[in-house]
Amino acid sequence: MGTAAFGAATLGYAVGIERRHWTLRTAELPVLSPGARPIKLLHISDLHMLPGQQSKQRWVAALNELEPDLVVNTGDNLAHRQAVPSVLRAMGSLLERPGVFVFGSNDYYAPKPKNPARYLMPKGRKKRIHGIHLPWRDLRAALLEHGWMDLTHVRRSFRINGQDVFAAGVDDPHLNRDRYPDIAGRADRRAALRLGVTHSPEPRVLDPFAADGYDLVLAGHTHGGQLRIPGFGALVTNCELDRSRARGVSRWGADMWLHVSAGLGTSPYAPARFACPPEASLLTLVARDSGVQASPLRGSKQHPLNSPSAR
Repeated sequence: MGTAAFGAATLGYAVGIERRHWTLRTAELPVLSPGARPIKLLHISDLHMLPGQQSKQRWVAALNELEPDLVVNTGDNLAHRQAVPSVLRAMGSLLERPGVFVFGSNDYYAPKPKNPARYLMPKGRKKRIHGIHLPWRDLRAALLEHGWMDLTHVRRSFRINGQDVFAAGVDDPHLNRDRYPDIAGRADRRAALRLGVTHSPEPRVLDPFAADGYDLVLAGHTHGGQLRIPGFGALVTNCELDRSRARGVSRWGADMWLHVSAGLGTSPYAPARFACPPEASLLTLVARDSGVQASPLRGSKQHPLNSPSAR
């Protein structure tokens, strides 16, 4: 096969197949206080929803079959000003479960066409290009109406499985909207889980979460690199996070875990994924004294939601 033909086949696969290969990834994390009962946490991020993406909507709605105890949405839900109903259809019965969220840049602004070469440029050399304003307030109102909690610059305590959870979040660091001082201070030591939430996993935000004693921080934004080279990994992360952490589980400091979701969507102007299928993650959180070792998200476990019939 010639170079041009190989390139065309690769592009066709990335655009036509892999970006719709919805994938469930699973891991166990020993982050809960000693003696705590397990918590099933479903992490959803970067839907980048367009109104006509029915396959994505059906697959996300089916995640309710996993019966998560808590759903965490780390933003970039929208890619179109008429996509709020589609996002709510996708979330479906998950909205009846306990949930928390923060927003990302593509909840506030629509994507715009950009030079594809910008993807490989260092972050500091990129000029911000914003599209039209998106109806994030409508989405927020709907999520709040269903009982989900907006963690943007607030600290909240609630109970999951009869256990105390302490959670806090920041607005999107990618847009420099984060104000960590608004939530600064030690996380509640009595909680079974101390959870931080952000859209973009910027180190300037992760460091204070770790210093304040959080057990786990969830983020999205990176798309896992979106285009990965087997054996090398992500080309870029679109933030200051190092490439090795572009998706999955890692340690941040001595005591905190970080989980970065590769997300479920792409910009409509860059509709391709390679070696990085769209994903949601089911994290089983267990007690630190359970003897369980963290299982990294290096591959997708077999699950009915990963089968072609689920798409």
